[in-house]
Amino acid sequence: QVQLVESGGGLVQPGGSLRLSCAASGFTFRVHDMSWYRQAPGKERELVAVITRAGDTTNYVASVKGRFTISRDNAKNTLYQQMNNLKPEDTAMYYCKCDYYGAWGQGTQVTVSS
Repeated sequence: QVQLVESGGGLVQPGGSLRLSCAASGFTFRVHDMSWYRQAPGKERELVAVITRAGDTTNYVASVKGRFTISRDNAKNTLYQQMNNLKPEDTAMYYCKCDYYGAWGQGTQVTVSS
């Protein structure tokens, strides 16, 4: 059974940082590309970042380039997202996803507010 469990969200002031984690189980994590998505209230879910299975290629939506870094530890079956210089418009529920299985985690809330 594919399972993804996100953690690391919270309330942070503008300009602050957070590190999200996504613990994966039930599948062979190291052979699949992984993604982070987010969904703000009243908006559609959007793709934020993608990382290839070996971690050697990453892509980001334009709004987070230079501020967010997606990474993975295949030995720990864990996906990460370091988020720096957070802005109020980054406020959203953040989800990790394994596209191959179409599996989603339950999400972790990130709120950027002073």
